[in-house]
Amino acid sequence: MIGALAGFSVASLLTFGYLSWDWLEPEAANAGRGEPPAGSAKPSPPHIIFMLADDQGFHDVGYHGSEIHTPTLDRLAAQGVKLENYYIQPICTPSRSQLMTGRYQIHTGLQHSIIRAGQPNCIPLANVTLPQKLQEAGYSTHMIGKWHLGFYKRECLPTRKGFDTFFGSLTGSGDYYTHEICDGPKTCGFDLHKDENVAWEYRAHSYSTFLYTQKAVDILASHNPKEPMFLYIAFQAVHTPLQVPTKYLGRYMSIENLGRRRYAAMVTCLDEAVNNITRALKKYGYYDNSVIIYSSDNGGQPLAGGSNWPLRGRKGTYWEGGIRGIGFVHSPLIRNKGSVSQGLMHITDWYPTLVTLAEGELEENLDLDGYDIWETISEGKPSPRTDILHNIDPLYTRVKTRSPRDGFGIWDTAIQAAIRVRDWKLLTGNPGFSDWIPPQTFPNFGGKWWNLERVLWAKGKSVWLFNITADPYERVDLSQQYPGVVKKLLLRLAQYNKTAVPVKYPPKDPRSNPNLNGGAWVPWDNGDEEENNLINSNVGEKPCNVCNAILRFKKPVWG
Repeated sequence: MIGALAGFSVASLLTFGYLSWDWLEPEAANAGRGEPPAGSAKPSPPHIIFMLADDQGFHDVGYHGSEIHTPTLDRLAAQGVKLENYYIQPICTPSRSQLMTGRYQIHTGLQHSIIRAGQPNCIPLANVTLPQKLQEAGYSTHMIGKWHLGFYKRECLPTRKGFDTFFGSLTGSGDYYTHEICDGPKTCGFDLHKDENVAWEYRAHSYSTFLYTQKAVDILASHNPKEPMFLYIAFQAVHTPLQVPTKYLGRYMSIENLGRRRYAAMVTCLDEAVNNITRALKKYGYYDNSVIIYSSDNGGQPLAGGSNWPLRGRKGTYWEGGIRGIGFVHSPLIRNKGSVSQGLMHITDWYPTLVTLAEGELEENLDLDGYDIWETISEGKPSPRTDILHNIDPLYTRVKTRSPRDGFGIWDTAIQAAIRVRDWKLLTGNPGFSDWIPPQTFPNFGGKWWNLERVLWAKGKSVWLFNITADPYERVDLSQQYPGVVKKLLLRLAQYNKTAVPVKYPPKDPRSNPNLNGGAWVPWDNGDEEENNLINSNVGEKPCNVCNAILRFKKPVWG
């Protein structure tokens, strides 16, 4: 992969044969697994095990050339299907919301940032979630780990959104040992829950990766493997704070950067957790009829030890380093085992894919943005997906000076947005820090960044275009060479924006302070107000008239 950089040339981009415009209407999703052969017994729905890593960078797995030891992930991926054209979102809440709803952020009101601990906000209550659809299909559903989809009222909790059981945290991050999180000065509280109760008995009980793994094993030991199960394990690892048991640090003493050393040890500990869960699947009789999915939730953060090399950018950005994810599927049910898929995939695709695998129903009124990609994964067929709306965030910091001509009168390019259509990727507005950061150049924490590759663009630049297939590292901006492509992609953004709902990003509610709620982060709004005029309102029926203001090149009403 690194060698490809040296042989890369601008000429290869400009002569790449990809100028096809038959993508103006999205293709329909393919069918599911198909019918079993005549005379054979109909297979029972598979157990679905979904493991989500937090902040694991694209480079931070062994089979992507990392110095980090991940023997379990490497083995499972090699025996399954590696998803090498798989996209997630650049930060935590958006990825989780799209996994749970199968819908883009612009269709749930979660376009901007994350749901913070003190905000009266959560995943829209009217959306039918993935676990709810699996419950309807007869599945037992269990969640372990990080929710981060809001909890200001009980209706937002995992157990009210489709999970039979829940053990984990409701907020975005916290201490791995004490399970406490602070959301500002004098706003700290305990955040570990069992179903809908605070799990005080686990205070300072165990390192969260160990604790979550043991809970998963316990569930597998107590469930009947003849009955279908959905087990969602959203690990806290490897999000900050960088904490890990000392025994995992020994093999990484050669890494001078202390943050990278701790981070690498955390990844290895996570790899061990995946191994223990996989062994339990085999021990208790689930494995032969199981589908194991592993995914990261966003790109790595180099300032916290992660690496996305050789991709550009980091967590929180719409460069490939922020949104191209680690992903693989491991299952005895896969037909093309030991393969690599280059089919275009997105985290929203898991919803229809898994519901179809579970033999559930996908009603048209779900308005899903995902596609059923099982045949792409299992049989190597072309992906039904041809485009991805990475996001439109009208609240993100706008580019202060730009030329209206950049938007061709179609789009206000000061707005942060990103879209991919087949080989093409377009970014507008402020896409975030755009560095390439080779992991071997990591200095000690607090030191100077050495050999950091930076690209300084002209003041007011607000449009970038890449052929992401020919140039996955986003080194050659083609926006000036292909204005016609830019215009077509801006039109697609405008089409998507017409379907957007208003952004839901309320101010912090002082009633959320754990000091007012027994010292823990718990639901605090038990009133009968009409959803605080924020939640359970518009979930897609009406267009976002406020968002449409960006097309008129005016300052939005939110200031």
